[in-house]
Amino acid sequence: MKGTTKSTTATIYKGFLKYKGLQWQQPKYKIEETLPFIPQEKELDELISASSKTISTFLQILKETGARGIEAKRLKWEHIDTERKTIYITPAKGSNPRILPITTKLSGMLSNLTKNSQYMFPSTLKALRSNYNRQRNRIAKQLSNPRLIQIHFHTFRHWKGTTEYHKTRDIIHVKTVLGHKDIKSTMVYINLEQALFLTENDDYTCKIAKDAKEATDLIESGFQYVATTPEALMLFRKRK
Repeated sequence: MKGTTKSTTATIYKGFLKYKGLQWQQPKYKIEETLPFIPQEKELDELISASSKTISTFLQILKETGARGIEAKRLKWEHIDTERKTIYITPAKGSNPRILPITTKLSGMLSNLTKNSQYMFPSTLKALRSNYNRQRNRIAKQLSNPRLIQIHFHTFRHWKGTTEYHKTRDIIHVKTVLGHKDIKSTMVYINLEQALFLTENDDYTCKIAKDAKEATDLIESGFQYVATTPEALMLFRKRK
C-alpha cells in the first residue's frame, strides 16, 4: 500500500512529541491500495530448485504453508511431525497458530538439514533474507527472467492464499491456512484469484455484511449469501 510508510512515520513522531509534552498537527496521507505480485508456480519451483539446501528448504516451507518469513524462522524441530507429515506454525503479528500438512518432498528436505540447534534455521531472518536475495538475483540472471526479482519471502504467502482460494473457493479455509484473525485480510485473495484465473462462471463481486441491515441491503441488491465467519461477518457474492 502506497503512503503507509509516511503515515506510520507520522504516527510514531506524534507519539514521540506527546511523550515530550509537545503538540503537532499530524498530516493525513492517502493510503493507496495495491495488489501484490503473484508469480507462476514454476517460477517459485525454479528458485527452490536452484537455491542452496538451507534456502531451498526455507522456501519450500513458505510455499507449502503460506507462513510468514518470521514464522518459518521460528520453527523448531519439535514443531515437525514426520509421521503425520504436519508442521506447527507459531503465530506472528497477531495471527492464529495452525497445524498444516506438508508433503513428502518437504519432509525429506527437512531431514537433510543439519540439526545443530533447536531451531530449523538458526541464523537470523535478516541473514536468511540477505542470502536469499543474492541467490535469487543470480538465478534470475541465469534464467533471464527479471520477474524472479519481484519474488520476496512474503510473495510465497500471497501465492499460497491465491492458489488455495482457487482450489477450494472457500475463503474461510484460506483464512485458517494463513492464520488471519480478520477476514478482511483474507478477502484480497478473492480479487487476486479472479484476476489470475478469471472464467465466465467465476466472475463475482464479493461483499461483507456486519449486521442484518447490511445483509438485507445486499440481498435486495442481488447478492447471494455464501457463509458466516467465526467473527459473525456474513459473506455475499454477486455474479458480475
